[in-house]
Amino acid sequence: MNKLLAISLLLLVACNPLKKSGVHANNMTAQQLLGNVNYQGICYGGYRTQTRDTETTVAEIKEDLKILKAVHIKFIRTYNVHHTEAANLLKAISELKKEDNSFEMYVMLGAWIDCKNAWIDKTHIRNEDSERNSTEITEAVRLANEYPDIVKIISVGNEAMVKWAWSYYVDPSIILKWVNYLQHLKTQHQLPKDVWITSSDNFASWGGGAKEYHTEDLNKLIKAIDYISMHTYPMHDTHYNPAFWGIKESEQGLTEKEKIDAAMKRAVDYATTQYNSVVSYMKSIGVNKPVHIGETGWATISNEQYGSDGSKATDEYKSAKYYQLMRDWTNKAGITCFYFEAFDENWKNSNNPLGSENHFGLINMQSQAKYMLWDAVDKGVFKGLTRNGKPILKTYNGNEKALWLDVKTPTSSLKN
Repeated sequence: MNKLLAISLLLLVACNPLKKSGVHANNMTAQQLLGNVNYQGICYGGYRTQTRDTETTVAEIKEDLKILKAVHIKFIRTYNVHHTEAANLLKAISELKKEDNSFEMYVMLGAWIDCKNAWIDKTHIRNEDSERNSTEITEAVRLANEYPDIVKIISVGNEAMVKWAWSYYVDPSIILKWVNYLQHLKTQHQLPKDVWITSSDNFASWGGGAKEYHTEDLNKLIKAIDYISMHTYPMHDTHYNPAFWGIKESEQGLTEKEKIDAAMKRAVDYATTQYNSVVSYMKSIGVNKPVHIGETGWATISNEQYGSDGSKATDEYKSAKYYQLMRDWTNKAGITCFYFEAFDENWKNSNNPLGSENHFGLINMQSQAKYMLWDAVDKGVFKGLTRNGKPILKTYNGNEKALWLDVKTPTSSLKN
């Protein structure tokens, strides 16, 4: 153990971190939650402005949590502890549990990891930590210990090993170091023993893609984590790798809806192939442990390469179809899917309001439920619930004909 890890461990011991946040009748472990169809997962960010400098309050998060509970979401994934949103989220869940004995929500807590000199105009040193990494890990541990009935997983990094994340990606050795550190804390009773440790990353980073990722450090990492959390984004590959995206010759006589449905089925098959590629690589190195989906989603708007002037992938119908098909597949297969994401967040591409990154949510910035949740609105599940003081209504005022005016059929042709 290096000096930095030893100092952090001493600080954790001195602070007596195993503080309980209260006993709750429902207290599942990660092992019991993952793959459990009764605990649907979603990625969460509650930011309501064009900057994360305006932190989401506990009261605002409570609004969001009640909405998510209404659609049977009980498992939330976060990304970092640098901002106060993760701490506020845990406080909000804890308070709701005390207010309502039936309220149940668990968290996969993310600790953001960067390489040295990330995000700045200096040479990126991929096998060294940024100055922030140790702080992220220490804070994640503190929160996991303060809320052991809520935090069930700690994820070390988000897409931190995939090489296209040029601004910050690290070598697997950095993720491995922190995973080993957290696993060591568990053996020293400085972290709840049932907390599972993982890293959430692109399928290629887990060995499912090019051989350049097949390194000894990756193999060690796969053996060190409790399960693999992989990402798959067919929507992005409608532009970058559109082998599955288009209309087959045999489908030309179908209705436009039938053509789109067939294309969306191929998109989910594409995600399934990426999932299977990770499982295959894992087993090839003699490991057999759970593999779940830490992130996948389909944006509803794009004025970029995924929109009507590009691959014609983004609209509310296709997004709803992908959501339905992914839930059907993962639920049947016993795979937890942290769908990206609960609510639109327009800070992600603040310079381009119509950029796809701002539009992955199930609910938009106007507190409107997108097409995949229209049935939930009809059933009254959001009755009495609000977001930013607004009731949860349907996009397009519930006019499906108006929605279909924005739905474009892929124009590329595929061979049978």
